[in-house]
Amino acid sequence: MIIATAIACKNESKKVDKNENFPFELAKVFEKHGGLDVWKNAKTLSFNKGEEIHTIDLQSRKTRINSPNYSLGFDGNEVWINQKETEAFKSNANFYHNLFFYFYAMPFVFSDDGILFEEAKDLVFEGFSYPGIKISYKANIGSSPDDNYIVYFNKNTYQMEWLAYTVTFNSKKPSEKYNMIRYNDWNSINGLILPKSITWYQLDSLGAPTVPRGPATEFTLALLSNTKLPDSFFDKPKDLN
Repeated sequence: MIIATAIACKNESKKVDKNENFPFELAKVFEKHGGLDVWKNAKTLSFNKGEEIHTIDLQSRKTRINSPNYSLGFDGNEVWINQKETEAFKSNANFYHNLFFYFYAMPFVFSDDGILFEEAKDLVFEGFSYPGIKISYKANIGSSPDDNYIVYFNKNTYQMEWLAYTVTFNSKKPSEKYNMIRYNDWNSINGLILPKSITWYQLDSLGAPTVPRGPATEFTLALLSNTKLPDSFFDKPKDLN
């Protein structure tokens, strides 16, 4: 994931949706992607990323990732990992367990509690201007409250098109260096419009996207259900206790 300069400004959004404490434009983005009612009524989300199967309890945010050589998850209290052989999983489980859930569940994760909104400077790509909404977090929200995000959307359709984000998990310090993902490939999953693939982009010296960093990350076999899985599905395996 490439690091780039920030492309945000700090002006408060002028209009707020009357039914929710969201900027009017973000409420329109939620509506375009299927609506918050569908999202809030859903209980379980799953999708595949390569050989990994990601399963999330949308109410508690418990997670489980299964793959041929390892499994890991969050049981509501702690992150656990189970490997068939040492170093089968090469990332940081605490950082990774909900990383792709967050990227996949765009833009709906920005309806969570404890979020602050600001207007951001438009993103211009190939001559088209995308309005932006900056998302930040109140203190002590999540494991990386200093993370910032900017959602860029199509001004004609309100469909999400880009995501800029910072990474502060390791440094625990605010950052003005952004990464950039393009969202231009979508699926309809039980009433919600969720990404079929996402693509990281290289950025120029001003923080504007230029060309893809590499192949798109693809999501397959996505399921959204109003049925809750048993809590035991997310439990830490007994042989790890």
